[in-house]
Amino acid sequence: MKVAKRRKAVESKVEKGKLYPLSEAAALIKEVNTTKFNSSVDLHIRLGVDPRKPEQALRGTVSLPHGTGKSKTVLVLCPPEKEEEAKAAGADYVGLQEYIDKINGGWTDVDVVIATPSVMPKIGRLGRVLGPRNLMPNPKSGTVTDNVGDAVSEVKKGKISFRIDKNGIIHTSIGRVEFTPEQILENAKEVLTTLVRMKPTTAKGVYFRSVYMASTMSPSIQIDTKAFSA
Repeated sequence: MKVAKRRKAVESKVEKGKLYPLSEAAALIKEVNTTKFNSSVDLHIRLGVDPRKPEQALRGTVSLPHGTGKSKTVLVLCPPEKEEEAKAAGADYVGLQEYIDKINGGWTDVDVVIATPSVMPKIGRLGRVLGPRNLMPNPKSGTVTDNVGDAVSEVKKGKISFRIDKNGIIHTSIGRVEFTPEQILENAKEVLTTLVRMKPTTAKGVYFRSVYMASTMSPSIQIDTKAFSA
């Protein structure tokens, strides 16, 4: 297959084998974008942990200073007395039984599901639908809480959740190519410093095995992690 001239041009801007400082990568990612739409900018982080061990199966949340650049659709599953709080905070869907029935029927047109602790026994069976899509409410990600208003507001402002996969890799969006290099840099720093704080005490050897920044359908840029590995 013949590689498009545009693709060749942007690939030539990324030096093979070079480890780029995070600030340089945040600027370069805008130059090597090949799409005509506002692509997502993502981090792909391979950690030196064993996800099979519970204490090393990292998952958590981080509030990006500049958000993700994408409006998230939020469903709140709660009792009637919490519905107004959720709606006032900007939740897109609020209720309980009607949404349990819809999800059981295969409906998952949301980005985040938040639930109060009191309704968790009723929605436990939804795990078979929500689990594979990483939508099941979980206390560790802040999506099981009585403070539904705060939880909705944080998601709308740019709070994201992440979870390490079976290969020890975390894939997460940190913004869009329309962001300034400074915004991309600050969002990326927030994710990486959060992971530094979360390093399991039982993890041995190199923690950041590799970190790549990439936008949709564009070349990836490998990040020099020395500044975060100390």
